[in-house]
Amino acid sequence: MKFLNKYIRKYWLSFSIAVIFLTFEAICDLLQPTIMSKIIDIGVANKDLNYVFKYGGFMLLITVVGAIAASTRSILASIVSQNFGAELRSDLFRKIQTLSFKSIDKFDRASLVTRLTNDVTQVQVFVNGLMRIFVKAPLLCIGGLIMATKLNVHLAVVLAVVVPIVAIIIISNMKIGFPFFMKVQKALDHVNGVMREYLSGVRVVKAFNRFDYEVDKFNKANDEFQAKSTSAIRIMAIFSPVIMLVLNLGIVAVLWIGGVRVDNGQMQVGHVIAFTNYMTQILFSLMMISMVFNMFVRAKASAGRIGEVFEEENDMSWKDRDQNDSIKGRIDFENVTFSYDGASGDPILKNISFSCLPGETVGIIGSTGSGKSSLIGLIPRFYDVTSGTIKINGENIKGLNPKIIREKIATVPQKTTLFTGSVIDNIRWGKEDATMEEIEKAAMMSQAHDFIMESPEGYHTRLGQGGVNFSGGQKQRLSIARALVKQPEILILDDSTSALDMVTESKLKESLKKYASNLTCLLIAQRITSIIDADKIIVLDDGEIAGAGTHDELIKDCRVYQEIYHSQIGKEVE
Repeated sequence: MKFLNKYIRKYWLSFSIAVIFLTFEAICDLLQPTIMSKIIDIGVANKDLNYVFKYGGFMLLITVVGAIAASTRSILASIVSQNFGAELRSDLFRKIQTLSFKSIDKFDRASLVTRLTNDVTQVQVFVNGLMRIFVKAPLLCIGGLIMATKLNVHLAVVLAVVVPIVAIIIISNMKIGFPFFMKVQKALDHVNGVMREYLSGVRVVKAFNRFDYEVDKFNKANDEFQAKSTSAIRIMAIFSPVIMLVLNLGIVAVLWIGGVRVDNGQMQVGHVIAFTNYMTQILFSLMMISMVFNMFVRAKASAGRIGEVFEEENDMSWKDRDQNDSIKGRIDFENVTFSYDGASGDPILKNISFSCLPGETVGIIGSTGSGKSSLIGLIPRFYDVTSGTIKINGENIKGLNPKIIREKIATVPQKTTLFTGSVIDNIRWGKEDATMEEIEKAAMMSQAHDFIMESPEGYHTRLGQGGVNFSGGQKQRLSIARALVKQPEILILDDSTSALDMVTESKLKESLKKYASNLTCLLIAQRITSIIDADKIIVLDDGEIAGAGTHDELIKDCRVYQEIYHSQIGKEVE
């Protein structure tokens, strides 16, 4: 829970002030029964109306003071807890952003969503409760015990028996409840995961009419969550009635013992009434303490899950220094081997060595699973190599800040991702301060300008969720425009022209040659026609380089390239 130290240091003063007002409120509540006993035993017993009015007015004044303290405490509690929750959620989101892909892969995506939302809310609610009732309950309990004992030692024997029994029940409650609420949060992760998967693939579900299957899958996850929640609540629910029973038996004992002592003239009626009120306050406070521990168990489980994210260290390291800019756009792979963390079997990439010179267009082709996407994911340091070296502009990227590397690189991923907003907003993702001229130039290069202008509002046309109002090829061209407006040294296109027709793809490549002649371009493709005229072609097969060279060289000497050519073009290689 070390991550909480930051917030404790920041909010301790406001928290303390709220607790001070809470203490005043508790003191006011504790004074009421004693004053009432005096009114009954002195004012009423002696028929002294002035005494009754005097102490009755004093009770009213104390009530007003308590109400003011309660209102102030409530306002402070709301402000502190809301600010704390917002800052914790923001810090957690920033922490997730700083993690490498290797670190993020340790967490299920749905679990991260749950931690950002439900888990933060659980901790926030507990902090809010600390300043409302959770601190007041122990104050009332301890204060009630002191005032009751001071009022009548003989009746305090009942408290000496009741309080330890209740304390044992509460401790048992906490120990038993914690594992159950951990299971509840994991079950909620599963529900979020199923829902997230459905929403991301809703078109496929509709296309295949698999609504019943998805409903059944969600119902299973939902039923599991319900079962886990019910089990946890059922276990916790046993303790409250038991505590209530013990405390009510204590009140019965007080009334019985007090009644006997009043009959014998050993105690006044006001003392019995006051002691009963203190017992009621203690009953209330102990019930609240029980609820506190229930909330604490949930908050502890959630805080532990949040702490796991904060404790996750970024496995990437670098030295704070600038990159060499004398040779822009050069990439060197030197005996690179790579495996995903925890993966079994052979490495994804094995002893990869090649160079991309500034201004070159390098095509990378291979069968599905040959390691193409894994290879280009190493260049921006999404992952670090297992062994070997990758250099950009002559510098080993392991010694460079990923931010510096990514400023020089623009990547168009295999899966097109567009964000809710306008077309111009999405293109400006590549460069926040891009001018309209730069945006239009990038759109023209990516062959997106024409269809953008044909849209009702041109560059200000709004995109639906994920760009649903554009075709697959249009979304790919918008993604390429977003990359080009950045004016990078290195452009990586990861099978991002697969939805383009041959003519559009040809125009795109011509534009890149004409307007971005100094741009180093890595073009990953499934279609051989997409990379056939590249300056260099790398052929991958089972994570190894099966061949490297121009199309003419590979068609003569590389068996794997010949097989791809024959399967796609349909001509035998002579």
